[in-house]
Amino acid sequence: MPLYETVLIARNDLSQQQVDTITDQISAVITEAGGEVKKREYWGLRGLAYRIKKNRKGHYVLLGLDCPASAEQEMARQLGLNEDVLRHMTIRVEAIDEAPSAILAKRGDDRERDRGFRGPRPAGRFSSGRGRERGDDREEFRARPRDEMEAGNGGEE
Repeated sequence: MPLYETVLIARNDLSQQQVDTITDQISAVITEAGGEVKKREYWGLRGLAYRIKKNRKGHYVLLGLDCPASAEQEMARQLGLNEDVLRHMTIRVEAIDEAPSAILAKRGDDRERDRGFRGPRPAGRFSSGRGRERGDDREEFRARPRDEMEAGNGGEE
């Protein structure tokens, strides 16, 4: 049987349980037609690139399907009739990857990233750039006394 990946976007005013119910209905359609759902990922509530039916956000779900073409067509018909589904897209793939998708992998990387010191702050709009006006006492922003600067030059003038 052919393999498919389907991504659907549900309205943002639905709860996660309602989105799971829609996904369960789609899974039931696939299994009744002799196919099976190999992969199911909930990507969460994400912003849309543009407004769709007055919505700026949507619940994203990825499904990996192993089903006949007739089951995929019936699933697309059901998704088109459901008012809670903003968009859906199905593509045929050679293999369904069991590893987490790039969206979930990226989300995991963001949480593990350490947000340490990023370097000195750039100069503000009306400041000299030394940071003295903001009360910044980090070493990079402290002005050195004139004696130290002259000693650092090696006496050249």
